[in-house]
Amino acid sequence: FSLVSPAQPLMVSVGEDAVLPCHLSPRMNAEDMEVRWFRYSFPEVIHLYQDGKDQPEQQILEYQGRTELLRDNITEGSVVLRIHSIRPADEGQYSCFFQSSTFYGAALLELKVAGLGSGPHISIADYEAGGIRVLCTSGGWYPEPEMLWRDSSGQLVPSLSQTKSQQENGLFEAQISFVIKERTHPGLNCYIRNPRLNQEKESTIYIAGQFSQPEQRRVAKMIKGYGPASICGQTKKIIPVQFRKEMTQAVTGPCPSTDSVTLSPVNVTLDPATAQPNLILSEDRKSVRHGDERQDLPDNPGRFEPYVIVLGAEEFMGGRHYWEVEVGKKPEWTLGVCRESVSRKGSINVTSENGYFVVCLRDGEKYWARTSPLTPLPVRVRPSRVGIFLDCEGGEISFYNVTDRSHLFTFADTFSEMLRPYFSPCLNEGGKNADPLIICPVPEKA
Repeated sequence: FSLVSPAQPLMVSVGEDAVLPCHLSPRMNAEDMEVRWFRYSFPEVIHLYQDGKDQPEQQILEYQGRTELLRDNITEGSVVLRIHSIRPADEGQYSCFFQSSTFYGAALLELKVAGLGSGPHISIADYEAGGIRVLCTSGGWYPEPEMLWRDSSGQLVPSLSQTKSQQENGLFEAQISFVIKERTHPGLNCYIRNPRLNQEKESTIYIAGQFSQPEQRRVAKMIKGYGPASICGQTKKIIPVQFRKEMTQAVTGPCPSTDSVTLSPVNVTLDPATAQPNLILSEDRKSVRHGDERQDLPDNPGRFEPYVIVLGAEEFMGGRHYWEVEVGKKPEWTLGVCRESVSRKGSINVTSENGYFVVCLRDGEKYWARTSPLTPLPVRVRPSRVGIFLDCEGGEISFYNVTDRSHLFTFADTFSEMLRPYFSPCLNEGGKNADPLIICPVPEKA
């Protein structure tokens, strides 16, 4: 007798489930056998089937609640181990071990993990060495990605600097920089590639015209000088950088009067008719927090239940709109925009596929865009305030870290129905997340 497992490595993406098959040859009933799965280099049990049932108490901590032994064909000597929500640390060799009263045997199989990270984000950093230094950053990759610049003709452009770091979750974050000078080619492309998947993502920055040295200094000074108030609406123009559907960015000129991204600050308020009953809204409907006591409120069709969500009272079908939300030091929150028609009752999957265009913070350090699957966001400076820019005609919803004036993420879609601001302060977690979300006031026009 022998055990049979796949000869080729199994490739699984981060966050997906891995399915590891193993069977006896020749086929025979294994219901009364012991079936044990473990990492080849480590003796600790990943999953144990013994005495006709699973033995979860024998599992090591890293796999508790993450494994499932599929026994549909165990009478034919075939079992499948499913590992939920694969992580980079799960990569390696696994051993499938069968034992009966007269026989035992094992088989090896290899699991490889791959993570396709976020689209590269290009930002303008500072004036440097006679030009403007731009950064290209991306996160959520595994294994370590390859990153480079090319001009619009496809020629390789050497980077000024390059850094790569592996985060606590095992995923890689990468950044490269380049100095745009007077004779720089007008189109600069940032590429990041997963060598294991042979897939890449790119972003482009276009330079319209040449910068004289005084203009370069002016741009750098403007970048440094723009603070939360100006983004909140005291000026109608921000740094002339526009995020496009292809994650493309355009620098159209050094002057803030350039007609690029025009902000239309909107005075957002909360709609109490949509608020989940545990949510406590301020009298001015500008802040929301989660309370322990459930309020006795009418169960109207527009109210969220049981998820702790409230929508803005404003409805958008056209135009460009911008608002900011103070998140402070809250360890968990979710913000964004959703379609008017989204599901509001029972179990709902808050993703862009289902009409929710939101970003979130979890566990005080994990930032995600709720795409499907989730997209990790490479956040360097923790935002205390988040800006949301909705461009209905352009089909974009962009998020900004107002604290360091950086771009977080952009959703691209076609909006054919009413959109509404979305807020979730998340559960208060026994007081650990009790602070409210606060909608920033719109500054008075000068």
